[in-house]
Amino acid sequence: MEPLDVRRLAALDMHGVAGTRRRRRLIRAEFVLGAVGCTGLGVWVAVTAAAPGWKLFGAWLAGVGVNYAVVAWLAASLSRPGALEAELAGADIPRELRRYSYLQFWVAVPLLFVVLALRRPGRRYGA
Repeated sequence: MEPLDVRRLAALDMHGVAGTRRRRRLIRAEFVLGAVGCTGLGVWVAVTAAAPGWKLFGAWLAGVGVNYAVVAWLAASLSRPGALEAELAGADIPRELRRYSYLQFWVAVPLLFVVLALRRPGRRYGA
């Protein structure tokens, strides 16, 4: 089984079943709100909480927010004309959507998407 490709995950999430422009905008907004909201709230909780458990929760939430920042950045690069279509060219979208629907839960592992995005040296993530 091939490893999780974060760019592909973002592309499939943006495309969905029908590939509408509305879905692309909504998913991009979800990624940005997840990045800003999770990171901001996580840092706030980690800094202001007195109990170690809450500090740990805040750190975890901030790490999840960083994962969302990675997919938001990738979604921005996929928003250029033709980029999403090029990423998904020749893909069996229904089959890949089923696979990536389960894999998207890995976003809950703090900083994992950063590591996975950086481990793909042959891939141009910003382009």
